[in-house]
Amino acid sequence: MIVLLGVLVVILGFATRRNPLLVVGVAGIVTGLLGKLSPVEILRTFGESFATSRSVTIFAITLPVIGLLERNGLQQQARTLIGKLGTKLTTGRFLTLYLLLRQLTAAVGLQTIGGPAQSVRPMIAPMAEAAAERSNGGRPLPEKVREKVRSHAAGTDTVGLFFGEDCFLAIGSILLITGLVNSTYHTHLEPLHLALWAIPSAVCALFIHGGRLLRLDRQLERDLVMANAEMAVAREDAQGGATQGKAARNEGAQGGTAKGGAAQDGAGTEGGAAK
Repeated sequence: MIVLLGVLVVILGFATRRNPLLVVGVAGIVTGLLGKLSPVEILRTFGESFATSRSVTIFAITLPVIGLLERNGLQQQARTLIGKLGTKLTTGRFLTLYLLLRQLTAAVGLQTIGGPAQSVRPMIAPMAEAAAERSNGGRPLPEKVREKVRSHAAGTDTVGLFFGEDCFLAIGSILLITGLVNSTYHTHLEPLHLALWAIPSAVCALFIHGGRLLRLDRQLERDLVMANAEMAVAREDAQGGATQGKAARNEGAQGGTAKGGAAQDGAGTEGGAAK
């Protein structure tokens, strides 16, 4: 049980907002030392794990490609596409459609076709923002509303992948469960059985999260009304302050002119009396 203290290292590292790569590495070393492994064996384990999971480094290729696409106007084209699809495609409806698409693609084994880096940042989030801007009369979104739309776009991708991938027979989690159960309890559990039982969960996730996304449109409308009202009040206050400042300057100038005239009249009267 003492080996599980490595999990505590992970919890403490994430709770204190440390570098995730550093936290996982330190947790692995601590777990190895508690498991009475030598430093050479720990290093060998890290090397073997990296060699057998080279696919996790595929981001080193995809990220530059996505960066080039964004630099050449991918987000602008995504916004333009939303503008051509009609006014009925709101932010909530668009994200609901993406949720369904994400679940279907994950259910057939296409887990990496979407994701925060591959699709959410360059396409899905800008399209959702464009739909919200269209409902705002084409005006830019306030920063708070923009962040809410982006967070719902990322959450939709996560929910769709999480509940859709379990419907695929060859996913790692399904194979892990069947292998562990069959070896521990000496049963014969087929991956197809788990995949079939995952379908009701995926359907429930679609309806539950899809309902939340459809309610998002009303929330965005309220947020936009409040944000526009606050901006209008701030604009009126700024204009009122500018008007008051201008009036104060004019009054000061008129007062100075009056004082100067009075001084000149007094000087003229005194000069006449002296004469």
